[in-house]
Amino acid sequence: MTTVEILLLLFLIACAISVFFIKNLLNAVIVFMSYSTIMAVLWLSIESPDLAITEAAVGCGVTTLLFILTLKKINALKEEGGEEDERTF
Repeated sequence: MTTVEILLLLFLIACAISVFFIKNLLNAVIVFMSYSTIMAVLWLSIESPDLAITEAAVGCGVTTLLFILTLKKINALKEEGGEEDERTF
């Protein structure tokens, strides 16, 4: 293993642990996206480009988009300058 791969693995572990402790959902999605990006680079480093492309497309792209749209749909993301809709559940 090269030094770069070891650093990427350490950063991957740090991302996985930090997602667990982050309270802000949008920040957790961003860290999850960075986890997927690092995983795609690691797949590429072990010469598996088909998995790298799949991880980049699904992990970084589609899943992140779905998470952000879900947060917007459940009003977890507050729009700047807009009036807040206060609901009781």
